[in-house]
Amino acid sequence: MKNLSGIIDEFKNIKILVVGDVMLDRFIWGDVERISPEAPVPVVKVTNENFLLGGSANVLNNVVALGGNAEICGVIGNDLFGDQVLKLLKSKKINITGVINDTKRATIVKTRVIGQKQQIVRVDREDLKKISNSIYKKLLNFIESNISKYDAVILSDYGKGLINKKFYTELLSIVKSHDKILNIDPKNSNMNIYKKATLLTPNTNEAGYAANCKVTMNNLEKVGKKLLKKFASEYLIITLGEKGMAIFQENNNGFIHIPTVAQEVFDVTGAGDTVISVLTMAMAMGVDVVTSAKIANIAAGVVVGKIGTATVTQEELKNNLHLV
Repeated sequence: MKNLSGIIDEFKNIKILVVGDVMLDRFIWGDVERISPEAPVPVVKVTNENFLLGGSANVLNNVVALGGNAEICGVIGNDLFGDQVLKLLKSKKINITGVINDTKRATIVKTRVIGQKQQIVRVDREDLKKISNSIYKKLLNFIESNISKYDAVILSDYGKGLINKKFYTELLSIVKSHDKILNIDPKNSNMNIYKKATLLTPNTNEAGYAANCKVTMNNLEKVGKKLLKKFASEYLIITLGEKGMAIFQENNNGFIHIPTVAQEVFDVTGAGDTVISVLTMAMAMGVDVVTSAKIANIAAGVVVGKIGTATVTQEELKNNLHLV
């Protein structure tokens, strides 16, 4: 087994397909100097505005930021925000063939207003109209035509309408027939459809929803074993926020607890995207799940120390390897 630094160096040899809910993250930055006379709310004087890839596209962003290669499969609307998503993808030299334009849907946008380095409000623009069979056919055709060139597939489910039982079943069939890794970052709305994936990474809220109970450190082992059986996955990692993560494996009693390495927490936005990205790249190289999780844990610790939808670089990750 290579040392951890060597594993990170070889991310460049890995190619990941990200499937899921594509979004655009819009950030409005400003200064707060007074309270509005119209209502007890801060007045933000705008100093900057920028757009970042969000949702499943942020998972792709994480893979690329760490030197890996990625493509994405999802849906955008025929609008200016959709054009912005494509512009951002093209700027990273990402193949956009798998991003399908749905003229009956609007691009999902999350707008965050930041004042004095603190998020003041988030405004969501969502269009959850049902996706047509013709759009699903285009998505699946893209996946089936290209699956052989990927080392692994990440399903990034944000619960915005793309993932349903039929689509997941067909995706699973394609991935399994080519003997590829399928790792899932799940959402509550689809907890009953994820079956036979390689790995799932629910947080405590999602794990509790799937197990129909509140997750505590006292019942963590019982919940993890229950969900591993429910999903029939090879691995299950429950992310525990400030308490780190717990790893459950097939045919392995108990679980392995990895404490958090976060030094300072400013913003947890996108931390789950970072975890699934790093985990999948390492596992695609043949790295065992525990070592992969330790590297992902470090990456998440770096990301939560940043404001906004952030990623981690190879240099940042290497500089924190001493925390393992």
